[in-house]
Amino acid sequence: MRLKTKYFGEIDCPEEDKLHFPEGLFGFEEEKEFFLLPFEGSEGSLLCFQSAGTPGLAFVAMNPFSLKPDYAPSLTPRELKAMGAERSEELCFYALCVVRDPVADSTVNLRCPVVINDQTRQAMQIILEEGGYTMRHLLSEFGKEKEGAPC
Repeated sequence: MRLKTKYFGEIDCPEEDKLHFPEGLFGFEEEKEFFLLPFEGSEGSLLCFQSAGTPGLAFVAMNPFSLKPDYAPSLTPRELKAMGAERSEELCFYALCVVRDPVADSTVNLRCPVVINDQTRQAMQIILEEGGYTMRHLLSEFGKEKEGAPC
């Protein structure tokens, strides 16, 4: 499928790579389909959730484990059932970012990750009640070695 994107221009995306968000993303409940696209040179740690239907709608995301290796999101039984999984470890997690200048002032939302079942392509955004995660972790919190990293 030919896709117009916010950050990558017009690109080809295999239809089978489309992610399905039955409930949309928080604040964007009407948007049900996205593609997860990596930013070049990020080695898979910096990505973009690009709306399949709205070219100007895209969210920057990060692999939260690349910032915080001990990140331990845990879904409720209801969320696990909705995702078609028995354990949280079976799923993929991504944290949405707000990019600022300087980059160290960018924030990462570890409390409300996007969860993907890579087998079914089902996805949802959840709110973690446990773990002490917030919606605005400064990128600079993750150590000097991460300050130059893109968010």
